[in-house]
Amino acid sequence: MPDDDLLRSLLRDHWHLAPSEVEALDGGLMSCAWEVRSGGDRYVARLVDEPAKLPVEAGLSAAEHLRGWGIEVGAPVRTLGGSLTASTPAGALAVSRRVPGRSLAGADPIDQQWWGDRLGVVHRVLQDFHHPGLRPWSLIDPDAAHLGAEPWLRPAVADAVTATTRLMVTDRLTYGVLHGDPAPGGFVVDPDTGRTGLFDCGASGTGPLAYDVAAAVVYAGGPDASAEFLDGYLAAAPVPPDELDAALPVMIRFRWAVQADWSARRLGAPGARANLHRARDALVAPG
Repeated sequence: MPDDDLLRSLLRDHWHLAPSEVEALDGGLMSCAWEVRSGGDRYVARLVDEPAKLPVEAGLSAAEHLRGWGIEVGAPVRTLGGSLTASTPAGALAVSRRVPGRSLAGADPIDQQWWGDRLGVVHRVLQDFHHPGLRPWSLIDPDAAHLGAEPWLRPAVADAVTATTRLMVTDRLTYGVLHGDPAPGGFVVDPDTGRTGLFDCGASGTGPLAYDVAAAVVYAGGPDASAEFLDGYLAAAPVPPDELDAALPVMIRFRWAVQADWSARRLGAPGARANLHRARDALVAPG
């Protein structure tokens, strides 16, 4: 993760922004984000690993599509060279204009309703969205070398992959454009207007929409803690309740496997070992 001085330098060099304030945001699993103030305007800068650059650019294009439908989402700010992202030593950096409002709190029941509604609306509106950067959703490779980091890791990931594969073969799932990492901190409500929105569309790809829901449920603290989120989502989304009931337990387990895989690849990074062990606690039964 770049320090503030490096981030300021990158914003100056690629966007000609001179930040007066930089504040780290509570990001999702797959990215780092900062709120930036420059010249009286507010922006969100998001950094992802370089392999996620094209999917993120698809997500930024999806944000422009959503804005055409009247949905509050941060407008992408192109670099001085006209690109949607800038390649940096730390990864691919993107900048969007900050949507007015405060970030949602994942544990708050009312915020959960807004959070679920916005994710459901995004899924519905993006049903007809296409972009060459949208990558197909793919399963984890249980034979990957980094999954040998701890004894429990490979068997747990393999079990989650097997269950998800069986679900995808035997059940009819609703596919579409995924947000990828729908953390509550990426969604906002404006207290002055009551309007809700989101900062951006994350690292978008195409896959079963239930995966996005599972990721959000994990952020909310699990199925028992996310009832209001699920109610808000089902009222707005193209996914039927019966499908979500059947798919959610499997997709939640797979989301934890994704967290374990992602963390195992980065064990030298701050917080990676703790994230890996949180995934272990969810994937491996005590004893």
